Amino acid sequence: MKTFKATAKKLKEGMQVEVNSAGFKMIFDEPEQMGGTNKGINPMSAALSVMGACQTIVAYMFAEQKGIDLEDFFVEVEGDMDMQALMKQNGNRTGFQEIRYKMHFKANASEEELEEFSNFIEKNCPVSDTFNQGAKLVNEGIVKE
Repeated sequence: MKTFKATAKKLKEGMQVEVNSAGFKMIFDEPEQMGGTNKGINPMSAALSVMGACQTIVAYMFAEQKGIDLEDFFVEVEGDMDMQALMKQNGNRTGFQEIRYKMHFKANASEEELEEFSNFIEKNCPVSDTFNQGAKLVNEGIVKE
């Protein structure tokens, strides 16, 4: 088991947050209408993006092993979120209600083989697994500084 870590810290402008993880820095933000400066991707769009990136990496990581000559591959990902639940704090779920994706293949395989490979990708993508199966969230307390 490997533990991954990230640290998120609010910056001075708008809703900008700097995240440090695995030696990389990323800036997240919100659009101006949500109080942000629109200088970074918002966290919900990022969640969809990391799922697509993970599925793409898994596809290329295992294509040759599965006998698929993958010439090109990309994933379209979209999700539905109740923005009113977030803004009005009405007790409804604030996260995605549904996430949909479509994998696009350019390969030497039949449609049946690609369907089987797409199932393999979904099953073996850690981000898809986290979204599908959920992960236990553990609040480890607070630190007052």
